[in-house]
Amino acid sequence: VSDDPVRNGLIASLARPGGNITGFTDIAPDLAGKRLELLKETVPSASRVAVLWSSGSLVAHTQFKESATAAQFLGIDLQSLEVRGDEDVNNSFRVAAKTGVQALIVVTFGGFSNHRDRIVDLTVKNRLPAMYAGSQVVDVGGLMSYAPDGPARLRRVAVYVDKFSKAPSLPISLSSSRPSSSF
Repeated sequence: VSDDPVRNGLIASLARPGGNITGFTDIAPDLAGKRLELLKETVPSASRVAVLWSSGSLVAHTQFKESATAAQFLGIDLQSLEVRGDEDVNNSFRVAAKTGVQALIVVTFGGFSNHRDRIVDLTVKNRLPAMYAGSQVVDVGGLMSYAPDGPARLRRVAVYVDKFSKAPSLPISLSSSRPSSSF
């Protein structure tokens, strides 16, 4: 999951999840504030920062809220650039230019990979230093990212899948009583 499994009610706590559940989280919302902090260290003069995010994504919404909390602490005016559809990507950059945005955080959202190159091109064209929530963007020219190591996480998932596939089956207990039905 990309959001907090505790906040979503999937587990009791990270230390003691309880129940029969296993998995991985990239703690995306917890990294949002750190992204803003690192961007501010990189561009100390930036006092107005925009966050490009999808309003249709609960995880992106949570990351925006975490960024807003960090922005208050850092004394940064944070602007929301919500993406609802394809046309919103270009419009968001027009709004950013009109409102004097000095830096940008791009939260990975559904369909992001379809717009990745265009977003990087627009940040360069608009001379906006940008922090990305996915490391793959740096490979195509994005300035910087602060994100979990996706390939390393997938390798760890593969190790777990391998362990589960080799685990002995648990005995299944079936009750001998038959359910009753009435009409």
